[in-house]
Amino acid sequence: MNDNHEDIGKEGGSLDFIRTIIEEDIRSSKNNGRVHTRFPPEPNGYLHIGHAKSICLNFGLAQQYDGLCNLRFDDTNPTKEEQEYIDSIKRDVRWLGFDWENREYYASDYFEQLYEFAVKLIKKGQAFVCDLTADEIRETRGTLTEPGRESSFRDRPLEENLDLFERMRQGKFPDGTRTLRAKINMASGNLNLRDPVLYRILHAAHPRTGDAWCIYPMYDWAHGQSDSIEGITHSICTLEFEDHRPLYDWFIRELEIFPSRQIEFARLNLNYTVLSKRRLLQLVNEGFVRGWDDPRMPSISGIRRRGYTPESIRDFCDRIGVAKRDSTVDIALLEHCLREDLNQRAQRVMTVLHPLKVVITDYPTDKMEMLDAINNPEDEGMGTRQVPFSREIYIERSDFMEDPPKKFFRLAPGREVRLKHAYYITCDEVIKDEATGEVTELRCTYDPKTRGGWSQDGRRVMGTLHWVSAAHALDSEVRLYDHLFTKENPLDQAEGDFKDYINPDSMEILSGCKAEPSLAEAKPGDRFQFLRLGYFCVDPDTTKAKPVFNRTVTLRDTWAKIAKKLQQK
Repeated sequence: MNDNHEDIGKEGGSLDFIRTIIEEDIRSSKNNGRVHTRFPPEPNGYLHIGHAKSICLNFGLAQQYDGLCNLRFDDTNPTKEEQEYIDSIKRDVRWLGFDWENREYYASDYFEQLYEFAVKLIKKGQAFVCDLTADEIRETRGTLTEPGRESSFRDRPLEENLDLFERMRQGKFPDGTRTLRAKINMASGNLNLRDPVLYRILHAAHPRTGDAWCIYPMYDWAHGQSDSIEGITHSICTLEFEDHRPLYDWFIRELEIFPSRQIEFARLNLNYTVLSKRRLLQLVNEGFVRGWDDPRMPSISGIRRRGYTPESIRDFCDRIGVAKRDSTVDIALLEHCLREDLNQRAQRVMTVLHPLKVVITDYPTDKMEMLDAINNPEDEGMGTRQVPFSREIYIERSDFMEDPPKKFFRLAPGREVRLKHAYYITCDEVIKDEATGEVTELRCTYDPKTRGGWSQDGRRVMGTLHWVSAAHALDSEVRLYDHLFTKENPLDQAEGDFKDYINPDSMEILSGCKAEPSLAEAKPGDRFQFLRLGYFCVDPDTTKAKPVFNRTVTLRDTWAKIAKKLQQK
């Protein structure tokens, strides 16, 4: 066992409830002290950050307790599953930093064994073939306050059930005409125990088994028995499966198979976010976003494209921990974890999003010099680079005001400011478009004794601006992203459809941005801090002719402010 395991997974100085269970199992030598978990996604969509919490938990527990974690695809519905989704899931798990080694499994690997398990239940008188339609099964299931009604086919003779089930497998009956149901208790207070369906008829080719099967197991049947077949010791599920646990345990007892233990934890909920594959698929199919990897999406592929780091996601999952009750996490905490990580690893560069030309009138026309710039003040090992400086530069249009308010410390007529890594400049003249009155150019002078951005006489200025040499500027496109939804809880059905709250300003595309020339060598996925603007990532759409940058997150950290206020109380 990892000697440091007691320092991991603590909340307020104590182990969380899942690790408490695991450590008790280890102390009592249950399962010979083994810890074996699994991550079991359905390959019917791309994973989102809620799945990241489950990935980090399942693989993290295995690492922490020197155990194993399987990757198992719950591929029991061939009409919704695609190889594209399987490939994306494996890519996402690897990106988060985890490896299932040679333990890649599929529920379809166990179709024959699951079938034999079902036959065993029939022979024990614990399962029967039912001719009720899906609607009729729902109608007879009962409610939370009323018991269900037993199917008229519940007492079929054992031999007839075996024969019908075999003929179901052979494809003798149309879709939806028969099911195999467990025979448990239609009066149970737990609706999941009211003779649940184990198999349905579905004449559809499976991506892995082809046309070998025309009956497919339901999730509750395939999931638990797959756990047992793989010898999973701790089956970690989200809280919505808590009411399914009695059924999970019932199957284990009746089949007399390996007793995997199901443990439920609260799923991740984020404000201003929708974490539902079904609803995210709607956004993709209906064109509200540009695909599963749209940087506005909470999919793992989307946040990866936006510029999130796997380290920040793992840190976030560690911080929120695991709990037994549902709650909503402030998305500001996720962004805080990202900023903390990028602050350490991102190179600082200068890019101007809304360019305003500045001509330094007393700087020689034919002169160009290379100035030293620190790549990251948080990491001296990242060294320095050189940026070109010349007579004409670009600054942010918002960094100049002709008639500034009292607390505006940037450039204005007659005011001196510092250019980062360069010189002090003073604005002497403002050039405007005669027709519109728009400021088109500033004419300034510089102090040559302030090279590097520092005054030899100790003179200080209040404002420091980023800039780019006009002659060397790299034309680029910058995409600014905001929350995809305007409502804190978009799924509040009492107030309309979740799509009604899509933020029309969730993406702004800026063309004609000016970047320092070092970014010409940037590759898709590279991350930078644009000085004073935020953290940005090179998008896969980028080309040498037109680099494209996604804003990953702004510099303003609201969570840090929230945490500070909480500490002061």
